[in-house]
Amino acid sequence: MVEVKICGLTTVDDAVRCIDAGADAIGLNFWPGSPRCVDVPTARAIVEGARDRAVMVGVFVDFTLEQIRETLRDTGIQWAQLHGAEPPELLAELLPNAYKAIGVKDGSAIELARTYPGEHLLLDASVPGMPGGTGRTFDWDIAAAVAKERKLTLAGGLNPDNVAEAIHAVNPFRVDVASGVEMAPGQKDHAQVQAFITAAKN
Repeated sequence: MVEVKICGLTTVDDAVRCIDAGADAIGLNFWPGSPRCVDVPTARAIVEGARDRAVMVGVFVDFTLEQIRETLRDTGIQWAQLHGAEPPELLAELLPNAYKAIGVKDGSAIELARTYPGEHLLLDASVPGMPGGTGRTFDWDIAAAVAKERKLTLAGGLNPDNVAEAIHAVNPFRVDVASGVEMAPGQKDHAQVQAFITAAKN
C-alpha cells in the first residue's frame, strides 16, 4: 500500500491530527521563502508531539551539509529532503536517510534522477522561482518511469480528487501533498486530509 506524506505542517495540533488520520510521514519545511517555514523549536515540538508514529522529514533548500545535520540533530527529524540545487555529493553525505527532490520539466528528469544516489527520490513539478510546493501536476508517465527504478515520492498538484488516479498511473512508494489539503498555506483542512488519505489507501 502506498504511503502518504503530508507536507508543510506548522503546528503540533495539525501534525497530530494528520497522523491520527493515517499519514505515514510528515514534512517540515525549513526554507525561509516558504509560507510553511517552521523554526527549530516549532519543529522539535512537532516531532515530540508525533511520538514516533510517523516518519519526520525535513525539507531543505540549498542548506550546507552542516546546517542540515545541525537542524536534524536539534529537532530529532530523521530524514532530509533536498529541494534546491544540491549536488549528488552532498546528498551522498546524508545517506541513507535522505533523498533529492527533482523538479520535472520534461523527460530529461529521468536522466537527472539517475545522477543522484540513494534508494529514494521525489519528483515535483518544475516552476521557475519555486523549489517546491507548486500545486501543479506534471507528466505522470515520466514519474512512472522513475518509479520503476527508485522508491519514488510523487508530489505536485495532488489532491483528494486526483490522487487515486496518480497512484494508478505511477505506482509510487509514497504520495506527497501540501497545498492540495489546505485552507491556507501551512493550515490544513482536516476533512481534505482525511479524504486524501482515504483516496490514496483504498
